[in-house]
Amino acid sequence: MTSLSGKTAIVTGAGRGLGKAMAQGLVDAGANVVLVELDRDVLDQAAAEIGKGCIAAAGDVSNPDDAKRILADCLAAFGGLHILVNNAGLGPERFRDTDRSNAKMIWEIDLADWRLYLDVNTTGHFVMTQAVMPHLLSQDWGRIVNVTTSLDTMTNYTNGAYGPSKAGAEALATMIAGGVAGTGVTCNVLIPGGPADTRMISATGVYENRDKLIQPDVMVAPAVHEPRHVAPVRDARRVQLDAQARVAHHHRALGHPGVVRGDGAVQVDVGVARCDAQRLHCLAPCPPAPLQSVDQGG
Repeated sequence: MTSLSGKTAIVTGAGRGLGKAMAQGLVDAGANVVLVELDRDVLDQAAAEIGKGCIAAAGDVSNPDDAKRILADCLAAFGGLHILVNNAGLGPERFRDTDRSNAKMIWEIDLADWRLYLDVNTTGHFVMTQAVMPHLLSQDWGRIVNVTTSLDTMTNYTNGAYGPSKAGAEALATMIAGGVAGTGVTCNVLIPGGPADTRMISATGVYENRDKLIQPDVMVAPAVHEPRHVAPVRDARRVQLDAQARVAHHHRALGHPGVVRGDGAVQVDVGVARCDAQRLHCLAPCPPAPLQSVDQGG
């Protein structure tokens, strides 16, 4: 089993669903975890269920003061930080029913909803990353994992502000990854691989049977994969490859380099990958050269 002993992670949106599953997996792998959630009651219940190895930090991920406090709580409790999982988010359920029959067009949604979704799904990633990055850079090691969604979902016209906000999060991840190349810090993207059994998916219609949905624990294996086994790729090549993915054990959110573009190209000079947790593969093939293992401290 992967060991994350000695590592500390902050997981946002950890009160339920994907975030709670990843937080539990990180604790089980030996990491200390700060659970972040806006809903205090839900947060306290999750912390009680996960138990030893975690603390609860209520806060709004889009609020810079809250983000700084969360980091301070983390450092005070565990003496360090190594991993940030930006998972907190709002889903498309505000804009349509599961069968999409009543979907609002993008120009029909309320401006307040547009701003809310950008605040949580995009700005939240930015604010939390901005808060923790100086610490990660100072120790020459860190892993940032941004949970987003499929490319098709981002542009589906029935998803209201959800798609654009997640597309913004992906662009942000790519920019972060480019900026930290060569520093020992990486930024990658992880997606569940389809509709997941969370409150974002209404328990009506086709998904009344929750067994048809991807279960949150599918996120655990890629989220806890030991990051020190894979070195970031730093050359400036661009490799045009078929976008069909292939399974490989190192395709995990904390390690695999290269950003997948919508045209099927893999840009391997930027340390970001889109990893599909359901199928346990990346959304594009490996770079042609094998990656070298490294052991980085921190």
